Order: sequence, then structure tokens, then C-alpha cells
Amino acid sequence: MPRFFVENLDAGAVTIAGEDAAHIAKTLRLRPGDTIVLSDGQGQDARAVLSAVSPSRVTAEIAGLFPNATEPRLRATVYAALPKSDNAAVIVQKSVELGAREIVFFTSSRTIRRPDDFSSRLTRLARIAREAAGQSGRGILPAVRGLLPFEDAVREASRADIPLFFYEGGGESLRPHPFAGASSCSIFTGPEGGFSEEETALARASGMRVASLGPRILRCETAPVAALTAAMLLSGGLDPV
Repeated sequence: MPRFFVENLDAGAVTIAGEDAAHIAKTLRLRPGDTIVLSDGQGQDARAVLSAVSPSRVTAEIAGLFPNATEPRLRATVYAALPKSDNAAVIVQKSVELGAREIVFFTSSRTIRRPDDFSSRLTRLARIAREAAGQSGRGILPAVRGLLPFEDAVREASRADIPLFFYEGGGESLRPHPFAGASSCSIFTGPEGGFSEEETALARASGMRVASLGPRILRCETAPVAALTAAMLLSGGLDPV
């Protein structure tokens, strides 16, 4: 069932405008009487019946509220070094689908692309996160932030219950996994050129757990997806509801 994020589910009727209204009217071709799911982005969902549909404005009547059942127990934040090309969009989309609560981009000593103005890219990445959250049935709307300096990103990530720093030069295995009883996890992955030894030493000194994703060298857009998948699997986030 189509899902859309709105600010308030307390009112009896909800108005949807902009791109979502156009998507409902033109792409999905929904009509009055059809049912959609609305989410407040905070874990509350609603079944809603369309009462008026146009490409610029859609009205839906709330027919019932219920808690979202798709959110994983583990609050995972992905910290990804800013990649070149459009790979940031891939990282955001797949991380949201897999259950990340937040995606944070940072720069490091080997970051290839260092844009002067990241705010315009953040707007687009936030839109991609919103679309991915709707498509995958998420109950919250994951945030996208950046760009943080490497040191600030490490400082933030180290506060998680399980702060994982994935280093292509070797690290601990995720088995036996440390996720029992943990409520938060940080997934920290590097740029195309990998992390320097100095950066890895700083992460370790900050309390992060230097971990490995196996003997193969993964692309910078693959590593956060693989690491997040492993964290979700080992913490029960991929179990059936």
C-alpha cells in the first residue's frame, strides 16, 4: 500500500501537496475512495481514505491509527566518508532501506571530492531518504547530515553503544557479535583511498572498535551497506515481524 510522510496525524483529515500529490494523482492514478498509509515520521502510522485528488492537492480522511512495526530495535547511524560521483545517493538510499536511523557524511585525509557547498546536495539526499523510507515502509524519516571533519565524526560515532570502525587494513570479526543488549550502533566506513594508519589509531584511541568486513576490498559505496546489513542481521533487525 502506498505510504507518505506527513507532519500531523492528529487531525481527522490530512492535506498532501507538492511532489507527493502529483505522485498520487499522476503516477499511482489513485482516486477518491482509495486507501493509503500515512506516517508522522515518529513511529505512528495511519490508514487513510482519499476524499479528493488532484495533481496539486490531495485530501485524505484518517480511518485508523496504529504503531509502525518495521523499525529495527538497533538504532544504527551510518558515518560514510563522502564519495566521488553520485555514490552518496546510493549510500543514503540503501542505508534507509536497511533500517539506518541517520546517515552522516564526513571528510578524511583521503577524501577525493571536497565540495565547497554541500547544502544543495543535502537537499537532494534528504529527498532520496524520504522516498526510500516510503518505499520500504519505514516508520521514521531518517536524517541526512554533513559534512563533518573526520575528528568530529569519530567523536560522535564513539558515543554509540557499539562504535564500529571498519578498516580495510584488518580488524576484529563481528563474530561473536556484541549486539546483545545494545540499543545503538555506529557504522563508520572510509573513502575510495581508505583510512590512513593515523586515522585508524585515532579511532581506536577514541574507543571505537576497529572491525573487518572480510578479506576483500569493498568499494566505498558497498562497505556501509555491507556493514549495516551485518549489524542488522546480528542484532535481529532482519528477522520477520
